[in-house]
Amino acid sequence: MNEHHDLAALIRADTPLLAIDTHEELEVIASFQRALAQSLRPLYAWSITTGLKRLDMEESAPKPMSSGEVLDAIRDMRQKAVFLLLDYTPFLRYVVTLRQLREIAIRQGVAAHTVALVGANLELPKELEALAVRFSLSLPNEAELDKIVREEALNYSREHSGRRVQIHAQALKAVVRNLKGLAGSDARRIARRIIATDGMITDADLPAVAKAKFELLNKAGVLSFEYEPIAFHDVAGLRRLKRWIEQRRAVFMGEQTTVPLDPPKGILLLGVQGTGKSLAAKAVAGGFQVPLLRLDMASIYNKYHGETEKNLRESLVNAEVMAPCVLWIDEIEKAFATSDSDGGTSQRILGYFLTWMAERKSKIFLVATANAIDKLPPELLRKGRFDEIFFVDLPAADVRTELFRLHLAKRNLKPEEFDLEALSEVSAGFSGAEIEQGVVSALYAAHGEGARLDQRHLIEELRHTRPLSVVMAEKVAQLRAWAAERTVPAD
Repeated sequence: MNEHHDLAALIRADTPLLAIDTHEELEVIASFQRALAQSLRPLYAWSITTGLKRLDMEESAPKPMSSGEVLDAIRDMRQKAVFLLLDYTPFLRYVVTLRQLREIAIRQGVAAHTVALVGANLELPKELEALAVRFSLSLPNEAELDKIVREEALNYSREHSGRRVQIHAQALKAVVRNLKGLAGSDARRIARRIIATDGMITDADLPAVAKAKFELLNKAGVLSFEYEPIAFHDVAGLRRLKRWIEQRRAVFMGEQTTVPLDPPKGILLLGVQGTGKSLAAKAVAGGFQVPLLRLDMASIYNKYHGETEKNLRESLVNAEVMAPCVLWIDEIEKAFATSDSDGGTSQRILGYFLTWMAERKSKIFLVATANAIDKLPPELLRKGRFDEIFFVDLPAADVRTELFRLHLAKRNLKPEEFDLEALSEVSAGFSGAEIEQGVVSALYAAHGEGARLDQRHLIEELRHTRPLSVVMAEKVAQLRAWAAERTVPAD
């Protein structure tokens, strides 16, 4: 049963009060017109600017009315009708207005009208909440979104002297898939924007679509969108992790396989600080070729009761709308380390998050990174929460060689002019972040001398550096020993 049938059924049942929380006002009006197409009930709409207007009669002119006068008009009408009160909730703070609407809803000397309160962020007083039926418009499906995009392409052609929009079939499917979860007007604006850029719909439009969609959804600012994708070839090492992701990419994206396989859920990346866990999380999204969302747990916490849980819930809902995507939680141990000093907030959000992990159906691949496994609650590590726990260790000699090659090339230097094997030997025990910082420090040293960076500058800076594996040797050794029997090496 579609929404028009549902709406028509509610009207036939003489539902006294509907609450429709949406900014899609025109869509609501169109839905009521379709639902009442075969009905004898008249349809009216009221707003503070235009007054009361009958919508099922073209020649009808609006009658100026105040918020109180429109309720009087509803009370006085003997024929059953449907009334849309647009952005009416601010007037409910008046006691008389609230009482008038309650009397209409409980049929106190009034015909069996249906009154619909329509507006964005619709909050009802407790006196009305029990009387109202919440109704939501369904979002457009893929066929409807495809029609919207093609309509915008046709509009572009008309506005540009018949110039046809070049549409790549696969790109159109991907654009439509990325627009799922948006209201029709929002999808139309995004489609109009990408077509107006160059008169084409190609794969190059997909990042812009994902970015625009995310900005529409993320009103609270708790999620962040990583706009610059990272390919696995930009990350040194992590050979097992790369192979693991590549084996699961087709299943995650919904491609047909010869045998039925469950889609991957997520991974936990444990490792020494600075070994590239965050970079690996970004590269996972590049490997799957989907958007990367980062959940900022520090922004989720709020001092007001219930707001933290609300922020987490809304963030996960927004991530589901963005699916397929990768959801990254950095330093997850800081987010879900339970405490008795916060009024039970940490336990509640952990419980909600674990339930979401177990029950989610959308294509969200979770990547969590952690430095201190001992601070994570045991229930988060239970088998089945994550598909695998990978340990990102300090880079081996060949990986350190590749790291120097990448960081030198990144700064427009020629790696072949350096003895990379010698640099790798000197940097034994260094993390990837420490190697990068060694290159940066050597560049500053060469700049201070007014010279070009050479092998000597790099060797000197590396020898003057005490890596974390030396400064905190005991903790690093303890972590590596714990991971040896309990995790899968990422490299």
